[in-house]
Amino acid sequence: MKEFGYERALDVPGAVAVLGTDPDARFLGGGTNLVDLMKSGVERPARLVDVRELPLGRVEPTEDGGLRVGATVTNSDLAAHPEVRRRYPALTQAVLAGASGQLRNMATVGGNLLQRTRCGYFTDVTKACNKRVPGSGCPALTGEHRNHAILGASDACVATHPSDMGVALAAFDAVVRYETADGPGEVPLADFYLPVGDTPHLETALPAGALITGITLPPARVAAHSRYRKVRERASYAFAIGSVAAALDVEDGVVRDVRLAFGAVASRPWRARVAERALIGAPATEEAFAAAADAELAAAQPLPQNGYKVPLLRNLVVAMLGELTQEATK
Repeated sequence: MKEFGYERALDVPGAVAVLGTDPDARFLGGGTNLVDLMKSGVERPARLVDVRELPLGRVEPTEDGGLRVGATVTNSDLAAHPEVRRRYPALTQAVLAGASGQLRNMATVGGNLLQRTRCGYFTDVTKACNKRVPGSGCPALTGEHRNHAILGASDACVATHPSDMGVALAAFDAVVRYETADGPGEVPLADFYLPVGDTPHLETALPAGALITGITLPPARVAAHSRYRKVRERASYAFAIGSVAAALDVEDGVVRDVRLAFGAVASRPWRARVAERALIGAPATEEAFAAAADAELAAAQPLPQNGYKVPLLRNLVVAMLGELTQEATK
């Protein structure tokens, strides 16, 4: 591990000012991803700015009926918060599926959004990786890619984003709030992660030196009737091979509102807008759910080892929407 400096930020402007003068500094929250990457040599910051003590650790209702979540709220506190459990149950389920209790006690909301891919070629500094060293190549294309992307990838990178929490946030139109030296800003989560293209090393739309201060969840009645399901290769805590966040509002057998987002299939949490558009106004039937999933997955471009993800996601969508429909009619 490279030697680094350390300091604790006392306020948000002070934290932002450090990165304004030292582009090799990094913000440190729980460190559950960053410190691992520092140990392997992937990340080599000159200085860490600890932001855990900043006043960003609250979950609060907004005036319009949504929720505001501070960036230093731990994953454990987010999952346990009664308003999150009541208004956005899929978010609680996603966070609980994401890691062990020990990690959830350390990991923060802001850090979760910024965690980097678990692709083995990215985390191994002896291997080429366009995300780590632009222009060096993507050996996953012809190597081990069983758990890599089937949507939105490119010849430059087929890695997936590992966040479970992010999938639920994508389904509920979360907005990321941040602070820069020029003042506050915000960006919808739908625009937060940049397309892979030829520049997979450019991962988010955050301005240089920006500090994530929180997320905002807008009000959504449909979110109260939601769930998250994660498929992994072992029952112990592991990264998903496919996941779905789903919310459904059915009236008189017709889909009135629906939210769908997929995980472990792209470089970012994948909002299934094609499927959503196909379902609005459609009958709440297994046939309609399958057709909507097929419409979304028609754009999939699986590699030789990960074609299984297409039927996996299709079956997840059909099963989850079917269960939510049954609950709605009880």
